[in-house]
Amino acid sequence: MKLYYSPGACSLSPHIVLRESGLAFEPVLASTKTHKLQDGTDYYGINPKGYVPLLELDNGERLSEGPAIVQYIADQVPAKKLAPPAGTMARYRLQEWLNFIASELHKGMGGIFNAAMPEEAKQLMRDKAAGRLKWVDSQLEGKNYLMGDEFSVADAYLFTVTSWTKHTGIDISSLKHLNAFMARMAARPAVQEAMKAEGLLK
Repeated sequence: MKLYYSPGACSLSPHIVLRESGLAFEPVLASTKTHKLQDGTDYYGINPKGYVPLLELDNGERLSEGPAIVQYIADQVPAKKLAPPAGTMARYRLQEWLNFIASELHKGMGGIFNAAMPEEAKQLMRDKAAGRLKWVDSQLEGKNYLMGDEFSVADAYLFTVTSWTKHTGIDISSLKHLNAFMARMAARPAVQEAMKAEGLLK
């Protein structure tokens, strides 16, 4: 398999999950600025959407959108319990988290990185994201991870998006449960491997 990624982008989430899974894959750098691969290949020719992540399967089929990709990876290695079994209420709870992170955190915070966005709009996005993260903090009370004591693919996504707060001016210093979660995630070997591979950790 090939994972097309850009350092520190939302593709870090499936990158972490792939390393947690133990599946063989090749990370392929796809610049979100130039939309070219390192060999000059036009990334739009591979993914017409032009953004990451994109997972190319061994049979050549391509899967886009992070929440779909991480569930696909989890389902390849059910023994690793990266996601609850399909059809269970717990799986729908996982999808609930993935959808929340995608629509309420990822999309809003992503807009803050847009240089063309007026500062007033960016501040509205910061305030909204801060409120959402405060709610996430309350949900993490008494838990190691979003789904309870065990890591799931939703945690990789939350970790990735929450890590953007330091680049977007969103203060989460008072959110003790979220900060404990971030420290717990940062200590996971798969997270460290993915971040080192992307040049985010030395």
